[in-house]
Amino acid sequence: IKYRTLMAIDAEVVDRDILHSPEEVRRNTLIKDGMREQVIPSLVESWYQILGAYQQSHPEITCQCLEVVGAYVSWIDLNLIANDRFVNLLLSQMSVEDLREEACDCLYEIVCKGMAPTDKTKLVESLCQVLQSAGFFNVDQEEDVDFLAKFSRLVNGMGQSLVLSWTKLAKGGAVKEAAEALRALETKVPLLLQLLVHDDDDISANIVGFCYDYLNVLKQVRYTLLDIMLAVMKKLTYDEEYNFDNEGEDEAMFVEYRKQLKMLLDRLAQVSPDLLLEAVGRVFNNTIQRWQTASFMEVEVAIRLLYMLGEALPASHGAHFSGDTAKTSALQDMMRTLVSSGLSGYQHTSVSLEFFETVVRYDKFFLVEPQHIPIVLMSFLDHRGLRHSSPKVRSRVAYLFSRFVKTLHKHMNSFIEDILSRIQDLLELAPPENGFPALLTSDDQLFIFETAGVLIVHGESPAERKQALMRSLLTPLTDAFRLLLAKLASEREEERQAALADCLSHAVGFASRTSKAFSNKQTVKQCGCTEVYRDCLQTFLPALSCPVQRGSLRSAVRSFLHRMIICLEEEVLPFVPAASEHMLKDCEARDLQEFIPLISQITAKFKFKVTRDLQEFIPLISQITDQVSPFLQQVFMPLVLAIFEVLCRPAEDNDQAAALEKQMLRRSYFTFIQTITSSGMNEVLANQGVENVERVLFTIIQGAVDFPDPIAQKTCFIILSKLVELWGGKDGMAGFPDFIYKHIVPACFLAPLKPSFDLTDAQTVLTLSECALTLKMIHLRRGPEFIQYLQQEYLPSLQVSPEITQEVCQVLQQPDAKVLKNYMKVQEGLWNEASIVEYQVSFNRPEASSVCW
Repeated sequence: IKYRTLMAIDAEVVDRDILHSPEEVRRNTLIKDGMREQVIPSLVESWYQILGAYQQSHPEITCQCLEVVGAYVSWIDLNLIANDRFVNLLLSQMSVEDLREEACDCLYEIVCKGMAPTDKTKLVESLCQVLQSAGFFNVDQEEDVDFLAKFSRLVNGMGQSLVLSWTKLAKGGAVKEAAEALRALETKVPLLLQLLVHDDDDISANIVGFCYDYLNVLKQVRYTLLDIMLAVMKKLTYDEEYNFDNEGEDEAMFVEYRKQLKMLLDRLAQVSPDLLLEAVGRVFNNTIQRWQTASFMEVEVAIRLLYMLGEALPASHGAHFSGDTAKTSALQDMMRTLVSSGLSGYQHTSVSLEFFETVVRYDKFFLVEPQHIPIVLMSFLDHRGLRHSSPKVRSRVAYLFSRFVKTLHKHMNSFIEDILSRIQDLLELAPPENGFPALLTSDDQLFIFETAGVLIVHGESPAERKQALMRSLLTPLTDAFRLLLAKLASEREEERQAALADCLSHAVGFASRTSKAFSNKQTVKQCGCTEVYRDCLQTFLPALSCPVQRGSLRSAVRSFLHRMIICLEEEVLPFVPAASEHMLKDCEARDLQEFIPLISQITAKFKFKVTRDLQEFIPLISQITDQVSPFLQQVFMPLVLAIFEVLCRPAEDNDQAAALEKQMLRRSYFTFIQTITSSGMNEVLANQGVENVERVLFTIIQGAVDFPDPIAQKTCFIILSKLVELWGGKDGMAGFPDFIYKHIVPACFLAPLKPSFDLTDAQTVLTLSECALTLKMIHLRRGPEFIQYLQQEYLPSLQVSPEITQEVCQVLQQPDAKVLKNYMKVQEGLWNEASIVEYQVSFNRPEASSVCW
């Protein structure tokens, strides 16, 4: 009971992992101070007596006592414990089987206790002398791995303490003492290596911290590192028991341990890169020469070491085969050996994966020695790669093959049609009724389609041949799409509908992925593929009117449209109005959120074309004619009305998901309006009719003032500032100056006074900046008239004193907008909100009443 009580006190008063209030911290400090003065010395004496008296007769009580000592060491006077009498008693208990693990933990806490570096060095050395003389350094003779794990932790603590002592002494200029600490450190390295290479990973992992810190020391004193390098390489090796097919907790722990070892290897490379290159080369060459008879663990770690050199010895943009001759020659030799050894046929998944990972990491090797490309290509394409028996290997190789081709496509012109022929079956769309498992998943097929696109687009064939190859690649997709879409329209079973919709979405995604191969240098038009992708569009767009599974189909077609806007440019415009009309029917908040970026992309991409054609096409939205109106003019109000309709739908007060969807939709809406106004297409908004324009403007005022969403508020003030710039002058929109004074000016002054306007929030501070810029823009466009309005009408209506009114007007007229921003930030409370005649934005006007946000 006594020891449980002492541990409870330590947990409540000392444990730093528990968060305490300032009051509790003060209380705990008083308790500790009182205990140090009044009871700790007698407690320590009682611990000593109990440890000596009960270690043989009552080991369980002794273990509890050791646990208490270890816990209390961190905050009591160390001299009470770190003395010859107490430490010798603890060391004696290291030889008692029932006590030695707890004694190890107790000694670890003593070693880690802060003290002067010279004293710490002496303490560690005295402990090590006793432990070594007692035979504890003979790690190979110890069979108890649980104890060795504790002992490894103790050695780790002693080693890190010596490193810290050496660092402090060296920095302090204590040359003699630093040398002694370094000598003490060096004598522990053999023990470190024994523990680091131990078969048990827990024992090895517990010493990694000391090893890492020691490498920091070696970086400064430059000692030989070969033994540590070889130890790390040995520990990187998989165990025979590692389950590659069903990786569990043990496997996950080893993967994490490998990451620690990789950090050690990186640090070794910083200390002595040449030595590491030599050591890896030796291990690699010795293993690869006998790979047919070597175990998979040996072969995998040899390739892995070559792979890890890529990060341990970094090169700019992966240029490992240019520059330093010694390094490039060694890496080039190893890569040549790897690809020409036949090792790619080794029958183990870990070796197969490591082979392809390494080939792609050093893909620039093949720019230097392109004669090896055919051999490696075949390994990618046959049973060693894309047709491997392991799904894990096939999946990873699909991605790696894509990267390999992207880097080396200029060297593959003579292989293009052969490659396309070999991967043809991997490009087939797997219909849900097939019943046979496909070699590749749909995600893997995306990489294969992209690879095929890269080969076609970047080949040296004429445009006519590229068009033919691309059509042969995409026609099977479009043919299958038509058949599956017809089946979906007539299918009644929901599960079956979902399967068909997934397959249709995959078909669209595959076609979209091929377009990633095009670039500014190799456009769709230059490659003669415009008609191919126009045909795809015509095939995919009918899916938008499918009455079932609309969400997934709309998402897929919308993504394809995003790609076609980039690739087909103006050729896509005739397809967009009809597509938009379908996507705006019966839509949800999420549909609109995803649709708005498409409109914004079109606005940004084609703003010059659209604005050039605007005056020619100005029909009312209700009289949309066939393929005549410019797209943006045509879609603006239908989109806005669809957004209003979704935002007006009732939702339960506690429905957080619905509230978040509406908030995100508002943001998207305001971003859309910002895109319109900032792209020089204000006519799109201006030509929507007075009633619709007012309706939109009032939503922007409402967004700036009424909603506690600083991201949306900031966007709204950006819009208002732009509109003032465009329409706020003497030649601007009729009636807009009146709107400025009645609504925009009050919004700028009242938004910062809202209780939700939190200036400790970074987004709110940005909103305040945009608010200040809006006021500056009003002053720029309206001049002295604005100042007069503030002085004589607006600020007096808020019951602001003449002194403050004058001050505000003077700040507004300063040329630097930062002056106004800082003034508004500091002087936000100059007038009390309670004293303001509350400004009500006129949303109860008929034209605004239906916008229920």
